[in-house]
Amino acid sequence: MGKETRIAPKDKVAIIGSGNWGSVVAKIAGHNVKRSSTFHHEVRLWVFEEFVEGRKLTEIINERHENVKYLPGHRIPENVVAFSNLLDATRDATSLIFVLPHQFVENVCSQLKGHINPNAKAISLVKGFNTTDSGIQPISHLIREHLQLPVCTLSGANIANEIAEEKFSETTIGYESQGDGKLFKELLETPYFRVGLVNDVVGVELCGALKNVIAIGAGIVDGLKMGDNTKAAIIRIGVLEMRSFIKRFYEGIKDETFFHSCGLADVITSCYGGRNRRVAEAHVVTGKSFEVLEKELLNGQKLQGTLTAKELNRVIAHDGLENEFKLFTAIYRVIVEGLPPQKIFEYIL
Repeated sequence: MGKETRIAPKDKVAIIGSGNWGSVVAKIAGHNVKRSSTFHHEVRLWVFEEFVEGRKLTEIINERHENVKYLPGHRIPENVVAFSNLLDATRDATSLIFVLPHQFVENVCSQLKGHINPNAKAISLVKGFNTTDSGIQPISHLIREHLQLPVCTLSGANIANEIAEEKFSETTIGYESQGDGKLFKELLETPYFRVGLVNDVVGVELCGALKNVIAIGAGIVDGLKMGDNTKAAIIRIGVLEMRSFIKRFYEGIKDETFFHSCGLADVITSCYGGRNRRVAEAHVVTGKSFEVLEKELLNGQKLQGTLTAKELNRVIAHDGLENEFKLFTAIYRVIVEGLPPQKIFEYIL
């Protein structure tokens, strides 16, 4: 008798987070799994339950196939199923996509611990990191340590609404295992959303976090109406500080990473669009605090750049590096200490 041919089980996808970017990713993954022999046809989407016009957001998504709060006007495929219970959403999943504000990741991982498929792998689309006085902890490391699974990262010049509208964009996946990188590329790449690969998990991830701080600097320039020359200078200084900071705290960071979509391209698009630039500009124009503007302008979304700036400064101040990271320090002082925005130029001379 001949040997039995075993068919490998299909990867089951769970998306952890359903904000603006998470909903766009759900749209992409939902379409891609239907055309793939690698993935199970159903994509599960964990939704932090909210009520919209008196109804549960999960019910609206499953009935109308649209996230009416965070991605209105864009249809999510019918094979994407929303769950309010985290463990139901991730049960038996082998491909986990983390896409939520970084301050919530540790609590989510604590809930998932002991409930993850032993063959699972993850990819983090999270912008930000944890800090202690002694240094920074990338979110990919936090996920890996809590859940004991391999983790890739994805970041790039990715304004979510433009990708939802299927305008051509690029992104970068950082991997340790090339096989995992290629798997997530298959899950997330489309003709309008090109995915590049680089063997640099932390470099990709930290570029995605630090660019939000640079974008706040660009928004300050816009609010002061200083012009494009000044903004270009802020971008240049910011990229140098970003590269220096990442390389100071982590070995093995590849120079090529900074020229992928996750690096220079993401800095540029964030400094000309995106929520961090917009809120920083409004802070200069209105004099309102970043906390107030976050509530007024972002429809429930979180402003990652301000929190990242505070976490950066914790490390910079602890190590006495203010003179090495003058722009990051100045932006922190605008956000936290009430430094008049126009005075940031005195700090970076």
